[in-house]
Amino acid sequence: MQRIDFEVSAVATLRKRVSEVEEINEDLIAFARGHAGAVSSIHEAVLAAIACDNSTELATVITCRWPMLLRVDEVAFAWEAGGEAFRANRDGVREVEPRLVERMADIMRPVEMRGVERGHPLFGAACESIRSEALIRLDSFAGSGLIALGQAESATIEGRHGTRLLRFLGQAVSHMLERWPAP
Repeated sequence: MQRIDFEVSAVATLRKRVSEVEEINEDLIAFARGHAGAVSSIHEAVLAAIACDNSTELATVITCRWPMLLRVDEVAFAWEAGGEAFRANRDGVREVEPRLVERMADIMRPVEMRGVERGHPLFGAACESIRSEALIRLDSFAGSGLIALGQAESATIEGRHGTRLLRFLGQAVSHMLERWPAP
C-alpha cells in the first residue's frame, strides 16, 4: 500500500496564503497612510484659507500655498457673485465675464477627477503641462465658481473618499468667498 504525504503540500499552500495576506495587508496600510496624508493636507489647506482676511489674500493662498500643501503642481479658481467675477492662478487675479464662470460651474458635478491631454483653461499658460486634474464646484447663496487642481503627471484617479475630501474643500472655500466682494 502506498502512503500519500499531505503535510508538504499543506505547508506549501499555507505559506503561499500567508504571503498573499501579507501583501494585501501592506497594500491596505499604504492606502491608509495615503488617505491620512490626504486628510491632513486638506485640513492644512482649509486652515490656511481660514486665516485670510479678504478675497485677494485668499486667492494668493489658494494659488501659491495650496500647491505645496496639497502636493499638486497647479491650483487655479474662478468665482462669480453679484454680477462680478474673477479668476486666479499663479500669474495673478484677473476680472472675467460673470456668465463665463457661472456657465463653467453650472455644467459640472460637485467634483470631477480626470486624466486630460490639456488642463482646464483656468490654469492659464500652465494648462499645456497638466495631465490630470480635479475640478471642484464652488456653490453658495451669493455666487458660484470652481477650483482646479492640476498635476503634470497622469495620476490614478482616487475613489469616493478623495471626492468627499475635495467636496469639503470646495464647500469651505465657497463659504469664505461668500463673505467678501471680488478683488
